[in-house]
Amino acid sequence: MKFNEIPYKRPELESIFSELNVLIKKFQEASSAQEQIDLMKSIKEVRNEMESFKTIASIRHSINTNDKFYDSENKFFDENSPAYTSVINTYYQAVVKSKFQSELANEFGEHFFNVSKVTVESFDEKNIELLKEENKLSSEYNVIIAQLEIIIDDKKYTIGNISPILSSPDRSLRKRAAKALYKALELKQTELDKLYDGLVKIRHQMAINMGYENYVDLAYKKLNRTDYDSKDVAEYRKAIKEYVVPVVKKLKIRQQKRLGLDSMKYYDSGFKFKSGNPKPKGKSSEIISQGEKMYAEMSPETNEFFQFMLKHELMDLEAKEGKMAGGYATIIGKYKYPFIFSNFNGTSHDVDVLTHEAGHTFQFFRSLSQPLPEYYYPTLEAAEIHSMSMEFFAYPWMDKFFKEDVKKYKFSHLSGSISFLPYGAAIDEFQHFVYENPNISISDRNAGWLKIEEEYGLTSDKEDNSYLLSGRFWQKQGHLYRVPFYYIDYTLAQVCAFQFWEKSEEDFKSAWSDYLHLCNLGGSLPFTKLLEEAKLKSPFVKDNMKGVIQKIDEFLEKIDDSEM
Repeated sequence: MKFNEIPYKRPELESIFSELNVLIKKFQEASSAQEQIDLMKSIKEVRNEMESFKTIASIRHSINTNDKFYDSENKFFDENSPAYTSVINTYYQAVVKSKFQSELANEFGEHFFNVSKVTVESFDEKNIELLKEENKLSSEYNVIIAQLEIIIDDKKYTIGNISPILSSPDRSLRKRAAKALYKALELKQTELDKLYDGLVKIRHQMAINMGYENYVDLAYKKLNRTDYDSKDVAEYRKAIKEYVVPVVKKLKIRQQKRLGLDSMKYYDSGFKFKSGNPKPKGKSSEIISQGEKMYAEMSPETNEFFQFMLKHELMDLEAKEGKMAGGYATIIGKYKYPFIFSNFNGTSHDVDVLTHEAGHTFQFFRSLSQPLPEYYYPTLEAAEIHSMSMEFFAYPWMDKFFKEDVKKYKFSHLSGSISFLPYGAAIDEFQHFVYENPNISISDRNAGWLKIEEEYGLTSDKEDNSYLLSGRFWQKQGHLYRVPFYYIDYTLAQVCAFQFWEKSEEDFKSAWSDYLHLCNLGGSLPFTKLLEEAKLKSPFVKDNMKGVIQKIDEFLEKIDDSEM
């Protein structure tokens, strides 16, 4: 079936919960390892049914937040997912207590038990009502951002299609666009403040209810981080300040010089070259067609994958009114379907979607035959390696998309990738600050962002923009509302992806072989073990970080960007 032909029905929760509880009880009473293995397969089938309907409703809601039917279905799952999570948590408790752990570990690997353990430690039934409220507030944020009206010169834009105006060669237009964007956010700032404050307090209370000092340790467990902790991440952020921030400051000076500006204003950062930012040539359909050719030539595996995505229409890429902002990749487990959601906007971002999100879905495609849903994809920092590395594996085909602007694109992409690291680390440090100080005032929280912004070299001249001066720039980063502490994962993965870039430049075939192996492993190992399997160096080791950044810096220094 094509995605739009998949039938949807609201799951009968009582029936599903009853079936799962019967299977879990049988699992607890099983007299052999083989019996438990067979029951795990049955539990997987029921889970796939429930979780697939939830995903279908979520995708269709994000495609059109104005659709009342799927809005109500999304609310249904917001309300009932915590109860479902409670049932699955009972299953994980049974797994952790299994008499046949060694036999199950031989069958499925140790990582499943580590994931089960942290899942048990991150859920408590006394938090169910709080989890429902958390889901509700997160969904409210999505709708507010999706329905934001940005008026520029009497024309209406959404946050999903304003990017080309924010990077216009016309500085006056850029300024009007940026002012309009932040004005629209300013009109919603009180709502957004209130939502976030509510989420922080809900999450803190959940942590207190479970005996944690604050939400940080609980959040790490909810993200299934089994092989590193917040202290490792804090040291990693220090390395970004030490090795990356100076490189990014140099790149900003080069950008200012290229553009011939006396100073960089808040509306200049998105504009990279006087001759205009690199844009893909052709309409959306032509970009997808070029993507098809690229994946056909890249490898037999990518060709099979992309043909599958096209055949079943598993991509919704065009920006439109009422569509949720941003992009994501997900899985419909029952059908073994990956899915890509995005908002094409006429910028190089459109090509990045066909590499980044396709990197995710390629990994899903390779891993959906894994024996457990927990192994369909790895923890989030490892999952982002697949997406960010695919962006670099696609470099040999970028001339097909950008024609004469290909050098400009590669310089922009590589310099942009390294420039992202301080921002990603700043968002993470801000979250640690927030959840370690959950009861501070909203104004103190926003003041904290301004201080962190300064430390990571992210500031530019805000002129008289009251929204930015108030310290609320972070509000448009949806991850803070939806998935706390996820954002640092992009930076960890980026440092790993840089290594694939370096390897692919030297020996594409060998680098691809390591990447394919990584994709095939899915989530069967924790982050650091997956790195070992893929022959990648850990970003948590300071000298590794220093070496990776040094190579990027040296490469970029050799490029004469003044010609661009």
